[in-house]
Amino acid sequence: MNLYDIARPLLFQLPAETAHRTVHRLLEVADETPVTELLERRYRVDDDRLAVDAFGQQFDSPVGVAAGFDKNAEIPGALGALGFGFVEVGGVTAEPQTGNARPRMFRLREDEAIINRMGLNNHGADAVGERLTATDAAVPVGVNIAKSEHVGTDDAPDDYRYTYERVADGGDFFVVNVSCPNSQGFEELQNRESMAAILGELKDAGAAPILVKLAPDLPEPAIEDALAIVRELDLDGVVATNTSTERPASLQSGHRVETGGLSGKPIEDRATQMVKFVAERVDVPVVGVGGVSSAEGAYRKIRAGATLVELYTALVYEGPTLAREINEGLVALLEADGFETIEDAVGADL
Repeated sequence: MNLYDIARPLLFQLPAETAHRTVHRLLEVADETPVTELLERRYRVDDDRLAVDAFGQQFDSPVGVAAGFDKNAEIPGALGALGFGFVEVGGVTAEPQTGNARPRMFRLREDEAIINRMGLNNHGADAVGERLTATDAAVPVGVNIAKSEHVGTDDAPDDYRYTYERVADGGDFFVVNVSCPNSQGFEELQNRESMAAILGELKDAGAAPILVKLAPDLPEPAIEDALAIVRELDLDGVVATNTSTERPASLQSGHRVETGGLSGKPIEDRATQMVKFVAERVDVPVVGVGGVSSAEGAYRKIRAGATLVELYTALVYEGPTLAREINEGLVALLEADGFETIEDAVGADL
């Protein structure tokens, strides 16, 4: 039993968002202090077989933290010290946003899932950009860029560009979020014309490396259109996928009726299918997100075509040892299958 096994029942007595903020604050206190060195010795797995090169960046591990956990780039260093190979911060919008009314985050304990309708609450591009520039994280930091809630579709390209230009100096790669289910106006951004306008504007601004984040609930023709844009604009990668608005019949928790984006174990298989669908159609790295909570789950996404994987919900249920456990498990799985490196396993099932 580790300390988190003791702390989890206490944290789970708190509202989900309060518990998250409590853990976040503890990591914030530890960030860029000698405590991070202690965390690194305990949680980081140094093994060259886990190293990945993708979109011009070097990652010591393919396992990262998904957007939403560190919205304002306050703890990337501490998360790296926990053994993650990279951190995606945000989503960041041009102006500060308070998000939706509380409660807006719900644990589905029986399902190892979360439903959130946070609404892209963040400090805004100016504040996050300044913080990123001052951050000395030892791992690559991606920035998830999203549309400000009050901005209409026609003005969205300029809005995204403003945010990018404020965070450009501090980010190592940039994820264009056109698929948030918890903020108004994103549905219109997922058609071909809107996506092309936004991504084209960012390309004109010099954004690189640039990835686009897709929703798991898009119909196949819409996904095909999005991937066509990836090819036409020579984007650097795809993140598959965001949270889901669908509710599988298998859900047991009473919170299954809440509106918002579903994440965690119930969407794992669907997300892995999406990774494979995308990887079969593009020649750029795919970042697999959705339900990753074990080495086996991460490995399935990697074999399905994911160069990197991200997680968030599993941290709530498994705690700070998770990255170490996944990384150690990935090494064992590579050995069992006869792969020399994690890059050799990418797309093995395609």
